[in-house]
Amino acid sequence: MKASDVKKGNVVEHDGTVYQVRDIERSSPSARGGNVTYRFTLYSIPAGRKFDLSMRADDDLKEMELVRRAANFSYMDDGAFVFMDAEDYTQYLLAPELVGDNSGYIVEGVEGYYVQVIDDAPVGLQVPNSVVLTVVDTAPEMKGSSATKRTKPAKLNTGVEIQVPEYISNDEKVWVNTVTGEFAGRA
Repeated sequence: MKASDVKKGNVVEHDGTVYQVRDIERSSPSARGGNVTYRFTLYSIPAGRKFDLSMRADDDLKEMELVRRAANFSYMDDGAFVFMDAEDYTQYLLAPELVGDNSGYIVEGVEGYYVQVIDDAPVGLQVPNSVVLTVVDTAPEMKGSSATKRTKPAKLNTGVEIQVPEYISNDEKVWVNTVTGEFAGRA
Protein backbone atom coordinates (compact mmCIF):
# COMPACT_ATOMS: atom_id res chain seq x y z
CA MET A 1 0.00 0.00 0.00
CA LYS A 2 1.17 3.56 -0.64
CA ALA A 3 2.23 5.65 2.33
CA SER A 4 -0.55 8.12 1.45
CA ASP A 5 -3.17 5.36 1.96
CA VAL A 6 -2.04 4.32 5.45
CA LYS A 7 -4.51 5.03 8.26
CA LYS A 8 -4.18 5.11 12.05
CA GLY A 9 -4.50 1.62 13.49
CA ASN A 10 -3.14 -0.12 10.37
CA VAL A 11 -0.55 -2.82 10.98
CA VAL A 12 2.45 -2.59 8.65
CA GLU A 13 5.83 -4.22 8.15
CA HIS A 14 9.03 -2.19 7.79
CA ASP A 15 12.54 -3.70 7.66
CA GLY A 16 11.26 -7.05 8.93
CA THR A 17 9.50 -5.62 11.99
CA VAL A 18 5.72 -5.40 12.43
CA TYR A 19 4.31 -2.09 13.69
CA GLN A 20 0.94 -0.58 14.47
CA VAL A 21 0.40 2.98 13.22
CA ARG A 22 -0.51 5.28 16.13
CA ASP A 23 -0.17 8.70 14.54
CA ILE A 24 0.33 10.24 11.09
CA GLU A 25 1.64 13.72 10.34
CA ARG A 26 1.40 15.01 6.76
CA SER A 27 3.67 17.80 5.59
CA SER A 28 3.71 19.54 2.24
CA PRO A 29 6.78 21.53 1.24
CA SER A 30 6.08 25.14 0.26
CA ALA A 31 7.92 24.88 -3.08
CA ARG A 32 5.74 23.87 -6.03
CA GLY A 33 6.26 20.32 -7.21
CA GLY A 34 7.76 19.19 -3.91
CA ASN A 35 6.89 15.79 -2.52
CA VAL A 36 4.37 15.42 0.29
CA THR A 37 6.01 13.69 3.26
CA TYR A 38 4.27 11.46 5.79
CA ARG A 39 5.71 11.02 9.26
CA PHE A 40 4.39 7.93 11.02
CA THR A 41 4.55 7.22 14.73
CA LEU A 42 4.73 3.43 14.93
CA TYR A 43 4.80 0.98 17.83
CA SER A 44 6.34 -2.44 17.33
CA ILE A 45 4.26 -5.57 17.85
CA PRO A 46 4.63 -7.20 20.31
CA ALA A 47 7.33 -5.21 22.16
CA GLY A 48 5.60 -1.83 21.93
CA ARG A 49 8.77 0.12 21.13
CA LYS A 50 8.17 3.51 19.51
CA PHE A 51 9.60 4.11 16.04
CA ASP A 52 9.30 7.23 13.87
CA LEU A 53 9.30 6.75 10.10
CA SER A 54 9.18 9.39 7.37
CA MET A 55 8.11 8.43 3.85
CA ARG A 56 7.04 10.08 0.62
CA ALA A 57 3.43 9.70 -0.52
CA ASP A 58 4.31 7.12 -3.21
CA ASP A 59 6.60 4.99 -1.01
CA ASP A 60 5.32 1.49 -0.35
CA LEU A 61 4.56 -0.07 3.02
CA LYS A 62 3.50 -3.70 3.38
CA GLU A 63 0.20 -3.96 5.21
CA MET A 64 -0.18 -6.91 7.57
CA GLU A 65 -3.43 -8.37 8.79
CA LEU A 66 -3.65 -8.44 12.56
CA VAL A 67 -6.39 -10.75 13.79
CA ARG A 68 -7.75 -10.62 17.34
CA ARG A 69 -8.89 -14.02 18.61
CA ALA A 70 -10.91 -14.37 21.82
CA ALA A 71 -9.03 -16.89 23.95
CA ASN A 72 -8.96 -18.28 27.47
CA PHE A 73 -5.91 -19.00 29.58
CA SER A 74 -5.41 -22.77 29.95
CA TYR A 75 -2.10 -23.50 31.68
CA MET A 76 1.63 -22.79 31.91
CA ASP A 77 4.07 -24.80 29.79
CA ASP A 78 7.78 -24.33 30.65
CA GLY A 79 7.23 -20.66 31.52
CA ALA A 80 5.03 -20.00 28.46
CA PHE A 81 1.35 -19.13 28.70
CA VAL A 82 -1.00 -21.44 26.80
CA PHE A 83 -4.27 -19.89 25.61
CA MET A 84 -7.08 -21.74 23.87
CA ASP A 85 -9.11 -20.07 21.12
CA ALA A 86 -12.68 -19.62 22.37
CA GLU A 87 -14.15 -20.60 18.97
CA ASP A 88 -12.03 -23.27 17.30
CA TYR A 89 -9.93 -24.44 20.30
CA THR A 90 -6.60 -23.65 18.62
CA GLN A 91 -3.87 -23.50 21.25
CA TYR A 92 -1.57 -20.47 21.29
CA LEU A 93 1.75 -20.71 23.11
CA LEU A 94 2.79 -17.22 24.28
CA ALA A 95 6.35 -16.74 25.47
CA PRO A 96 6.83 -14.57 28.61
CA GLU A 97 8.52 -11.80 26.57
CA LEU A 98 5.47 -11.70 24.29
CA VAL A 99 3.14 -11.26 27.27
CA GLY A 100 5.40 -8.77 29.07
CA ASP A 101 3.92 -6.85 32.00
CA ASN A 102 0.50 -8.39 31.36
CA SER A 103 1.67 -11.68 32.89
CA GLY A 104 0.42 -10.59 36.31
CA TYR A 105 -3.11 -10.22 34.94
CA ILE A 106 -3.49 -13.72 33.52
CA VAL A 107 -5.92 -15.92 35.45
CA GLU A 108 -7.98 -18.98 34.62
CA GLY A 109 -11.72 -18.79 34.10
CA VAL A 110 -11.73 -15.15 32.98
CA GLU A 111 -13.08 -13.96 29.65
CA GLY A 112 -11.87 -10.89 27.77
CA TYR A 113 -8.41 -12.02 26.66
CA TYR A 114 -7.52 -11.60 22.98
CA VAL A 115 -4.52 -13.19 21.31
CA GLN A 116 -3.23 -10.98 18.49
CA VAL A 117 -2.28 -13.12 15.49
CA ILE A 118 -0.41 -12.36 12.25
CA ASP A 119 -0.02 -15.14 9.65
CA ASP A 120 -1.29 -17.72 12.19
CA ALA A 121 1.50 -16.78 14.65
CA PRO A 122 0.64 -15.14 18.01
CA VAL A 123 2.34 -11.73 18.32
CA GLY A 124 0.67 -10.21 21.38
CA LEU A 125 -1.93 -10.46 24.12
CA GLN A 126 -4.69 -8.04 25.02
CA VAL A 127 -5.95 -8.45 28.60
CA PRO A 128 -9.33 -7.39 30.06
CA ASN A 129 -9.49 -3.88 31.57
CA SER A 130 -9.83 -5.38 35.04
CA VAL A 131 -9.36 -8.77 36.67
CA VAL A 132 -10.06 -10.28 40.09
CA LEU A 133 -6.94 -11.38 41.98
CA THR A 134 -6.43 -12.71 45.51
CA VAL A 135 -4.34 -10.96 48.15
CA VAL A 136 -1.70 -13.42 49.38
CA ASP A 137 0.53 -11.19 51.49
CA THR A 138 -0.23 -7.86 53.11
CA ALA A 139 0.16 -6.33 56.56
CA PRO A 140 -2.67 -7.02 59.04
CA GLU A 141 -5.55 -4.57 59.17
CA MET A 142 -4.85 -1.67 61.50
CA LYS A 143 -7.56 -1.03 64.09
CA GLY A 144 -9.56 2.12 63.49
CA SER A 145 -8.21 2.56 59.97
CA SER A 146 -11.45 2.11 58.05
CA ALA A 147 -12.11 5.84 57.82
CA THR A 148 -8.65 6.76 56.54
CA LYS A 149 -7.49 6.78 52.96
CA ARG A 150 -4.08 5.29 53.72
CA THR A 151 -2.81 2.38 51.64
CA LYS A 152 -0.36 -0.46 52.13
CA PRO A 153 1.46 -2.77 49.71
CA ALA A 154 -0.12 -6.13 48.91
CA LYS A 155 1.20 -9.08 46.96
CA LEU A 156 -1.39 -10.84 44.81
CA ASN A 157 -1.65 -14.49 43.72
CA THR A 158 -0.08 -13.83 40.28
CA GLY A 159 2.95 -12.06 41.77
CA VAL A 160 1.72 -8.53 41.07
CA GLU A 161 2.20 -5.99 43.87
CA ILE A 162 -0.25 -3.12 44.27
CA GLN A 163 -1.29 -0.59 46.89
CA VAL A 164 -4.54 -1.49 48.67
CA PRO A 165 -6.61 0.30 51.35
CA GLU A 166 -5.57 -0.57 54.93
CA TYR A 167 -8.81 -2.52 55.59
CA ILE A 168 -7.95 -5.21 52.96
CA SER A 169 -6.56 -8.44 54.42
CA ASN A 170 -4.98 -11.70 53.21
CA ASP A 171 -7.15 -14.09 51.13
CA GLU A 172 -9.50 -11.29 50.04
CA LYS A 173 -10.38 -11.01 46.35
CA VAL A 174 -9.83 -7.59 44.78
CA TRP A 175 -10.44 -6.00 41.38
CA VAL A 176 -7.29 -4.69 39.71
CA ASN A 177 -7.33 -2.20 36.83
CA THR A 178 -4.94 -3.72 34.25
CA VAL A 179 -4.40 -0.37 32.52
CA THR A 180 -3.18 1.50 35.62
CA GLY A 181 -2.17 -1.46 37.79
CA GLU A 182 -4.22 -0.04 40.66
CA PHE A 183 -6.72 -1.39 43.21
CA ALA A 184 -10.26 -1.00 41.85
CA GLY A 185 -12.39 -2.35 44.70
CA ARG A 186 -13.31 -5.51 46.57
CA ALA A 187 -14.58 -8.40 44.47
